[in-house]
Amino acid sequence: MSCHRIQFTRSRRAFLQQAGAGFGALALSHLLQAEGRGLPQKVARARSVIFLFMEGGPSHLDLFDPKPELNRLAGQPIPASFRRVITAMGEYQSPLLGSRRTFKQHGESGLWMSDWLPHLAGCADDLAVIRSCWADGINHSSGVCQMNTGSTLAGRPSLGSWVSYGLGTENADLPAFVVMQDNPAPVINGPRNWGAGFMPAGYQGTRMSSGREPLPHLHPLASVGEERQEARLGFLNRLNRSYAEEHPEQSELEARIASYELAYRMQATAPEAVDLTQESAATQKLYGLDEKATETFGRMCLQARRLVERGTRFVQLYSGAGSKWDAHTRMEENHGGLCRGVDLPIAGLLKDLKGRGLLESTLVVWGGEFGRTPQSEKGDGRDHNPTGFTMWMAGGGVKGGQTIGSTDELGLHAVEERLHVHDLHATILAALGVGNMDLIYKYKGRPERPTLNEGAAYEKIFG
Repeated sequence: MSCHRIQFTRSRRAFLQQAGAGFGALALSHLLQAEGRGLPQKVARARSVIFLFMEGGPSHLDLFDPKPELNRLAGQPIPASFRRVITAMGEYQSPLLGSRRTFKQHGESGLWMSDWLPHLAGCADDLAVIRSCWADGINHSSGVCQMNTGSTLAGRPSLGSWVSYGLGTENADLPAFVVMQDNPAPVINGPRNWGAGFMPAGYQGTRMSSGREPLPHLHPLASVGEERQEARLGFLNRLNRSYAEEHPEQSELEARIASYELAYRMQATAPEAVDLTQESAATQKLYGLDEKATETFGRMCLQARRLVERGTRFVQLYSGAGSKWDAHTRMEENHGGLCRGVDLPIAGLLKDLKGRGLLESTLVVWGGEFGRTPQSEKGDGRDHNPTGFTMWMAGGGVKGGQTIGSTDELGLHAVEERLHVHDLHATILAALGVGNMDLIYKYKGRPERPTLNEGAAYEKIFG
């Protein structure tokens, strides 16, 4: 057997039934022990990740990457000296659109941010802003897929699934990988974004609601006592396991069995974990729970803090579910409203994590599937831009107050310290102490890695 391969056998299935632990812990144990060497030891700066995903493509040009030259040339065609790109809507020749935002430097580091993010500006010295990101997908389906799985094509495990596989959870009574979104609209590609791909289904993300009841049916019916509930679960497990023994290749059933067991354990622990009323009025205000515009994303951010505080390994929060950040038109109205909804909650999350001593062990990542073009679309919007855009990281060993890389004078192409999606994923894994080339899952005899055998961690981001 390869030193990294995990095979679920009947005896191991019985072990899981008795242990009640997640597959991830078993994965790590196997990786570290098999053949006497296992996964190479690396420094783990972070224990958890909170990925703030702005779905639709936020405009770096109006948030973190000011371009005076773009404003100077606004209304003119893009100069011929700039390398052509393929845009999603085919409007490469459209006039340049200047930014109407006011940019200022913030913090001791002098980090540039626009007036759309006044609260986050107060956290400038905690942020490492990466202005030189690039990706391969020019539409939402391929872009969101790559930012989540490393590939523009469906079928691979999500980054959260790789983390769950490699590290598991520190709390067997809570999911290792949790996903929340700010509205009921379907995220592009749906559950595939947090799916386990070719891995056993047990590594996929667990959906939680952004409302006041994040997980339904947490509280058992008063008419059903604990003994009766245990009997029901035991009978259901016997039926499922009898079938699973005859069909070991169906990991979906194994995942369902594990989910029933986890759900039972969560009825004892999760009600407390998701009960935001336990937080002080000051903390709730810090996240914006007292304001309509910020309440939803504020609840999600506060919930994320409570989850990582209790051992959940990877939490992903979608803002603008249904590609709401996709500002092909009315840029000011679109981004203005969305920024108002996330600015205060994200700043509150960073401040709360820092105040509780959790920011050092929690890597916070912000970004979308790509950025926006400097060319206008429909007069007052911007098209998709995967050739140069901005993301930022904070906490988890990241050195704050730094700007990494750059785009050209118009913000079209990443030109210095270029970091592909694979490099970004490798950096996230490195913060967790996992080498992107060391974490291997054997699929049909082929060694698969989270970054498709490419990419390298950007070590300069760490302090």
